[in-house]
Amino acid sequence: MDVTKTHIEKDYKADRPLLSCCYALDGAHVFVGCEDYKVWRFKVADGTKVELDTDAWARTLLLVDAGKTLITGGYDGRLIWWDALAEKPASTRTLDAHQGWIRALSVSPDGTTLASVGNDLIVKLWNLADGKLVRELKGHESHIYNVAFHPNGKTLVTGDLYGNIFDWDLTTGEKKRAWKAETLTKYDKGFHAQIGGFRGMVFSPDGTQLVCSGITNVSNAFAGIGNPSVVIFDYAKGEQVIEHLSKGPLQGVAWNVAVHSEKMIVSSSGGRGGYLLFWKPGEKETFHQFKLPSDVRDFALSPDGQYIAAAHANHHLSICKLDAKQA
Repeated sequence: MDVTKTHIEKDYKADRPLLSCCYALDGAHVFVGCEDYKVWRFKVADGTKVELDTDAWARTLLLVDAGKTLITGGYDGRLIWWDALAEKPASTRTLDAHQGWIRALSVSPDGTTLASVGNDLIVKLWNLADGKLVRELKGHESHIYNVAFHPNGKTLVTGDLYGNIFDWDLTTGEKKRAWKAETLTKYDKGFHAQIGGFRGMVFSPDGTQLVCSGITNVSNAFAGIGNPSVVIFDYAKGEQVIEHLSKGPLQGVAWNVAVHSEKMIVSSSGGRGGYLLFWKPGEKETFHQFKLPSDVRDFALSPDGQYIAAAHANHHLSICKLDAKQA
């Protein structure tokens, strides 16, 4: 794999801007949330698409049950379970889960528990088998932007607009500790507005590091002018290890983040043009930046790590091969 030779292999278009995306576990389909109040399942090979009528913007998508079930989290506060692999996917369960936007979902390592977060300041844990509420975790005082289960399954971390990271004990439901991502949040005195939050949050496979993405060096909160940033924390200490930044004056937000099996960190930027961003461990600046046709709002790695699906503001879904074109 030579990611410096990354290129767009397939390009498909929806009717409205895209919001979110995730890869099916077989790599044959990509699900995207769209501003037409639907989720679309695109067939990677030929772009054939199938509709899932969410009746809301779906900002977060999550596959569970070995990829058989898709869960969508909407700006209307509903969680919807879908038969992901059906010829015509139908909803199998709908929950009025939150007051206001649902911003992120995460599933426990054993596949039994779903965590959801959003604008109502509550972390909610759900039994995946029957959809029943297991527990509510309270303590955040600003919109919760992201959530991630630790690989040990015993703890959960959440991050809010003000850059606060809470570490929760799932046995007791208590907050064990908290620390702050200082560079991923800012109060703009001119516009009297807070900007920032965690647009991506994931643990390293061994659970020793927490990797977060967002925006830093904000000069104008109203216009969202700043630089994409990925911050890595030592999880045990709750201390920043490194902040990864782009090479050159890229502007916008680092939407989502992934730890690639080829020992690199991957993110995307959206704000003033789209890029895929690649870092080597321990290096502050990107070693490669791949220019995309439009701002990226979300991306997903294929199960084999060979491709990235990028959901764009210009209605397009890009399927990018992380290697050279075949002769």
